Amino acid sequence: MTAEEKAAPSPARARAGRWSAQGWVNVVLLAMAFLLAGSAVTGATALRNTAQVSNRLVDQISPARVESERLKTALLNQETGVRGFVLTGREEFLEPYTAGLEAERESVGEIRRLIRQGRPLRELDEVERLIGLWRTRHAEPMIERTRDEGAEKVSTAQVEASRQSFETVRAALDAQNAAWTRSRDDARANLGDARLLRDAAFLGILTVLLFAIIAVAVLLRVVVFRPLDRLSAASRRVTGGDFEHHVDTGGPADIAALSRDMEAMRERIVAELEESRRARGLLEEQTTELRRSNAELEQFAYVASHDLQEPLRKVASFTQMLEQRYAEQLDDRARQYIAFAVDGAKRMQVLINELLTFSRVGRITREPVTFALEETIASALRNLTAAVEESGGEIELGPLPEVTGDRSQFVMLWQNLLGNALKFRHPDRAPVVRVEARREDGEWLITVTDNGIGIDARFADKIFIIFQRLHNRDAYEGTGIGLAICRKIVEYHRGRIWLDTGYTGGTRFVIALPATGGEPDPGPSGSGEASAERQDPPVAETAGDRAAARADS
Repeated sequence: MTAEEKAAPSPARARAGRWSAQGWVNVVLLAMAFLLAGSAVTGATALRNTAQVSNRLVDQISPARVESERLKTALLNQETGVRGFVLTGREEFLEPYTAGLEAERESVGEIRRLIRQGRPLRELDEVERLIGLWRTRHAEPMIERTRDEGAEKVSTAQVEASRQSFETVRAALDAQNAAWTRSRDDARANLGDARLLRDAAFLGILTVLLFAIIAVAVLLRVVVFRPLDRLSAASRRVTGGDFEHHVDTGGPADIAALSRDMEAMRERIVAELEESRRARGLLEEQTTELRRSNAELEQFAYVASHDLQEPLRKVASFTQMLEQRYAEQLDDRARQYIAFAVDGAKRMQVLINELLTFSRVGRITREPVTFALEETIASALRNLTAAVEESGGEIELGPLPEVTGDRSQFVMLWQNLLGNALKFRHPDRAPVVRVEARREDGEWLITVTDNGIGIDARFADKIFIIFQRLHNRDAYEGTGIGLAICRKIVEYHRGRIWLDTGYTGGTRFVIALPATGGEPDPGPSGSGEASAERQDPPVAETAGDRAAARADS
């Protein structure tokens, strides 16, 4: 399959891509709503029809049939009362007739209220017509004659005629009861049909809903979920490192748009990866070149430490031998020139050694260890014993923490800082140097404070640059590299060093180191809180020149 065929969407994907996933969901929800509405109407209609048939049977036909029986009883009571009254002539035998008339009116009225039409009503009309004829032609004339002339005046023929007339009423009552029975049977049959229709309707509704749910699930699976699965699988392949896999899932418009975005992201990642590979190759080339350059620098350092110093020693030695052998022939100016040459050679040796020391910081390293700062300060003071005795200085140590790093480099750091404090002492007082620390914002702030000549705040940037001096060589010895070495050591240990320009009683340096240990223990000279407030060093030529320090000679 070619790339064009892969890129071309299938007809199903094209149709699915016309709408978004939200559009498909909305269509499905709308179809389900119409389906539920139709099912609700169908179910309600079936229930309503069943209820109507049931209500007609229970609320109309059954009560009307009961009233028909009461009507039959009322008519029979009327016939019984008339016959008893005609036979005896006594008024109390006429009471069933009177009560039967009242019961007849009530039953007929209730039947007509319950049933408004149908064959039972036609049969009821026939019963009322016949009972009316019986009363007007037989019952009432016999009652009237019995009251006027006596029971013996009513002939047997009249009684027989009354009986035969009431038999027609009985026949009409039986026909009416038969009509009510047929109506009840018809209503029961209709109720059964309605229940069957209701059950069939609900079964149909359940079947339609089941198929609708299946159809919706299949539709969503094909149109929405399957493209999502393809998109998920494609994203996992790309995430797993197969950056050449083409992301094209099709599906609804929004999923297709997301697929295109992921494809654009994949192409961007591939481009960035290619760029990263090119950059890595260039970096490897530069690393190789840097190794070569470092090797050359190491060779240069070896030459500087051995081969360059040998000619300097020869210059100094032979110049001194020249002065000794031809001392009587040299005047004062010649001796001065020889002293200048010897001093220059010695200073060149010192400068070469200082440069070698500066280049080794951060390049020749040992495994980091955790140690107490008091130990490195004690080692530095042993190297500065002569300077301390000569100046009559006093070194005070406050509470100092433990740090992790190169112990020998910290010895070099303190040797430069304390040596400078002793060197640049005030002529009117003995030097006093105090070193203490406090923890602040996850850092150790270590202060080195002296009572010497101090440094003007204008030179806070300059003192940290290599070979920068604030005094000439005649006033103070040195090469101007010491504080540059201090900054390089501190920055190698991820710290900062700067001059506290707000301190005026001498010089105060502040060193900020990452806090890796606990609170500091009291030093040998007791504990005391440093008075220097933390100040961010002023910005120098580069970001690494932020910290300022006192100038080393």
